[in-house]
Formats: sequence, structure tokens, C-alpha cells
Amino acid sequence: MSERHTSQRPNILFFFADDQRFDTIQALANSHIQTPNLDKLAERGTFFSHAFIPGGTSGAVCMPSRAMLHTGRTLFHLQGAGESIPRDHIMLGEHLRANGYQTFGTGKWHNGPESYARSFSAGAEIFFGGMDDHWNVPAFDFDPTGHYESTFHQCIDAWHSKAVRVRLGDHVTAGKHSSELFADAAIDYLQAYDSDDPLFMYLAFMAPHDPRIMPPEYRAMYDPEQIPLPANFMGGHPFDNGDLKVRDELLADFPRDPGEIREHIADYYAMITHLDAQIGRVMETLEKSGKAENTIILFAGDNGLALGQHGLMGKQNLYEHSVRVPLLFAGPGISKNQKCDALVYLLDIYPTLCDLIGVETPESVEGRSLLTALQDKNTRAREALYLAYTSFQRAVRDERFKLIEYHVNGKHHSQFFDLVEDPLELNNLVGKAVAVAEQRRLRQELLRLRDEWDDMESDWGRRFWLTDS
Repeated sequence: MSERHTSQRPNILFFFADDQRFDTIQALANSHIQTPNLDKLAERGTFFSHAFIPGGTSGAVCMPSRAMLHTGRTLFHLQGAGESIPRDHIMLGEHLRANGYQTFGTGKWHNGPESYARSFSAGAEIFFGGMDDHWNVPAFDFDPTGHYESTFHQCIDAWHSKAVRVRLGDHVTAGKHSSELFADAAIDYLQAYDSDDPLFMYLAFMAPHDPRIMPPEYRAMYDPEQIPLPANFMGGHPFDNGDLKVRDELLADFPRDPGEIREHIADYYAMITHLDAQIGRVMETLEKSGKAENTIILFAGDNGLALGQHGLMGKQNLYEHSVRVPLLFAGPGISKNQKCDALVYLLDIYPTLCDLIGVETPESVEGRSLLTALQDKNTRAREALYLAYTSFQRAVRDERFKLIEYHVNGKHHSQFFDLVEDPLELNNLVGKAVAVAEQRRLRQELLRLRDEWDDMESDWGRRFWLTDS
């Protein structure tokens, strides 16, 4: 590969949010939130309106979500997500490095130091944990040797034990919000970048994950009394889904209070607006660098969040609000101001980028390229999606219907929704004559995908209860 050929490849700028739901961008039909920079990005590119994560194998849903993103592998074909990802799972940054890219990572990683070191040739303000105080982020400086192990495990032990804050790397970043901290690191690197090699920059925010705190001027933009409750707000979930007392669910009182939920949503929107401002700062720096015209820009989130919908607060469920995420592409080779309704996963990003920049996709990657969908909004990527949460819940979803199966403490519960007529998943059609044939069809599809995804071979799947009967 010649240097000239390498340098003609587009740069890649990837913004990744933490806990940002699919319906939190103003330009994409939410008039209650202010996101001017993401609005501009949506106008410049293609928005996937039905992008999903496959779910998670633990309450820390974002950890396998990020591992799937960076390996392109499906949920039950992951190994070591968290502290280390095996070397035969070729990671996105690692593959781009092998094809002539300089790779820079900042912000939340959550998949172990060794995996980070394989992925990035440069970095700054690296956060290996899952969550922390946004104003006091324990961050690492980049270490070209990749030797972050001792302080990383110290961090994990302290986090699990709720011990006093542990000083990581060289510093604890007191007094600067995490979104600004990571954006500053990206801006500094862009301003100093003088290589002819193409650049892959991965900027992974901690926002809008709780604790939801942000500069006060952003919170002042949202009056909780003016924020409508979601139409599927409930005081509590109608039955035990297996994780009603997980950490996220304890962030609000029981039963859910409408005023308290409005406060949570106001904080959530304010954090997203502050995050949006930081994205705007990085985008402005990219424009000034002269690299914008030859840069693929992505924005996505690692999972959604309930915030009062169905009486839930977190992402430990398989409703749309928790498994459906924003996904935007813009840049060379990508249609502008386009919405594509194809059913896609975040793990499809990896092969899509490979096709966009003209490199082969590694055999270890299982996602499907969305290149055709970026050029033709009528492309269908999949007929159905398989969704799973721990050993409690399994679901399948096609373009119209969704079946969720629960098995908790020996009790079985089913939900079946017509998502065209009932997008908020309020009207359970189980037992109604109109849905019998479709429910039977979708249950057989769930069983087929269970086997295709090797769910029954996983630690969780061996305890799962679905049978062909």
C-alpha cells in the first residue's frame, strides 16, 4: 500500500454518547430538546431511525455494547468484554492502524487497557471505568507502552467496593466537566495533527449517563414543568421483569412520581444539550483544520434509557426506549438529509466503515455493512432483530411486530406489540385473536435466531427456558 493511496482515504471522526436514547435529537422529531449541532449533522448525512443494540448479559449494558461496537461481533460471540478482548477479535482501531491510520482515543473505554492499547496509537484523558463524577474524572494520560494494568485494577476494585476515590494515571481532573474534558483533548490533538496519514478519532463521552450534572446555564434551559411526561409513563412496571431493583431503577422513588420524572428528563436533556455544544466545538476545529470535506463523521449512543417509561428508569430491559439508539453518518460517499428505516445494529458500524474507506473487513467481524443503505434509504438490512437481556428476557422484532418473553422466578410472561399502531408498547396483544398467527410466527423466528446467535451455548443461554414446544 503506497503512502499516497493511504493518505487519500477519508478521516473518521466518531462521537459516542453514553445512555443517549434514539429520540433525543431535535431535528429527528423531538421539539422539546435543543441539539443544534446534531441537527446540522443529521442534515449533512444519513440517520438510521431503527438502530439497536442486541441487549446485554448483565446490568452494565454499555460494556458489551462497546465491545460489540469495536469488534463487530454479536452478543454471544463475545469473549472477555470488560477487562480484555481476545486478540482473535480484531478491533476496529487495530484494523485501521494496520491499514495506515493514526488512531486517537479519548473518553470512556470500558473494555480494558490491553484492548485500548491495541486500538490506539495516541490518546488523552482515558477513562477505563463505567461511570464516575463528571466533574472529577479519574483519567489516564496516554501511555505508548500500554501498561495501564496496575492502576486500572485498582480503579475497578475501588469502584466495586465504593471505596474512596483512587488516583489513576497522573491526575484526577477536578473542576472540568467530562464532556468538556474529552472535547478539549480531541481539539488539542486535531490542532496539533500534522501527519499525512488518515486519522481515526474516537471521542466517547460519559454524558448523558448519571449522575446528571452539567454547567448551570444548560440546566436553566429546561423547565421541568414544561416538559411533558412520556405517554407510556407508569408508576411502576406491571410485573416483575427480573431486574426491578437494579442500580438504575433506584435512581427514582417508587411509585414513580410525575414531578420527579420531569426533573430527571430536564437533567437528561440539559446534559445532552451540553454534550451537543462540545460536539460543535470539535466540529468547528475540524472545519478550521481543512480536513472536514474528507472526513466521515459518526454519532451514536451505546444504549437507551427509560426515564419513567413503563415505570422504569434504566436500560435493563428490551423495550424500544432502552435498546434503540441514535446512529448518524455524514461525509464522503454518504447521502445527505436522508432517513433510513432499515433494522440495523451498532455492530454494523465496523464493516460499514471498512467499505466506506475501501479496506477488507476482517473475518472475525459478524456485522453487516450498511454501505448500500447509506446510498439508498429503501435498503433492508435485516428481516428481524434478536434481543436479549441476562437470563430473564428474550425478544424478537421485525418491521412491524415485537415479541418479548420473560421468565422470572419460575413465572413466564409474554408481550406482543404492533409497533406501527402502538410504537410506545402499551397495548399487549397476547391472547387476542388478531395477533395469534403473527405471535406464533415471531416466536418461531425468535427460536431460529436464538440458535443462529448461539444463545444456547452461552452461560446465560444454558439457563434459558425457551423450548420449541
